[in-house]
Amino acid sequence: MKFTYYGHSAFMIETMGKQLLFDPFISPNELAKGVNISKIKPDYIILSHGHGDHVADVETIYNQSNATLISTFEVVGWFGNKGLERNHPMNHGGANTFDFGTLKLVNAVHSSSMPDGSYGGNPAGIVIKNEEGCFYFAGDTALTKDMELIGEEFDLDFSIMPVGDNFTMGVADAMKACKMVQCNKLIGVHFDTFPYVAINHEEAYAIAKENGVDLTLPEIEETLSL
Repeated sequence: MKFTYYGHSAFMIETMGKQLLFDPFISPNELAKGVNISKIKPDYIILSHGHGDHVADVETIYNQSNATLISTFEVVGWFGNKGLERNHPMNHGGANTFDFGTLKLVNAVHSSSMPDGSYGGNPAGIVIKNEEGCFYFAGDTALTKDMELIGEEFDLDFSIMPVGDNFTMGVADAMKACKMVQCNKLIGVHFDTFPYVAINHEEAYAIAKENGVDLTLPEIEETLSL
């Protein structure tokens, strides 16, 4: 699998010959101004919840690609009403097998509303498993004991979790989450985009080292082979 970071919680996973784009908030992000979104043409757009800082570029990227949108029933329905008809609605605890592998929606503790303020259902985390590996994207979430269920059910190769604090888990809680999901390889996201979520990188790496966690805080447009 390959991971390419587009800032905030936006990233692409390349796996099984498919490109999976998660939570595309790119063009409004000043830190990601160098990213040319016209070149981003995924096979799937996968959304953890409906907040604007996770869905801002969905329509643009959907319309320039042949992507299928995957998210919760409410988020998919909202975009469906805007004409995004290539979609697959899901809900928490449910799994479905796609041509890139099996995707399961898991619990996240946060909030969710759509950019126009309408109901966005509940936020979700996402686990994807296929022949190339297995990973967990926590979405926006607090630390929750439900993460232990992920560690019991899946043999994760890596996790992607928010580390910016204030609106989500911070670094310290992400360390606890790594223990719960039984995976010590962590890619941190949802940091530095706004002053509220700015973090001290040296301190974050020090905390990770103390906890035996292999932490990566990726640079924008950096690609990792996993």
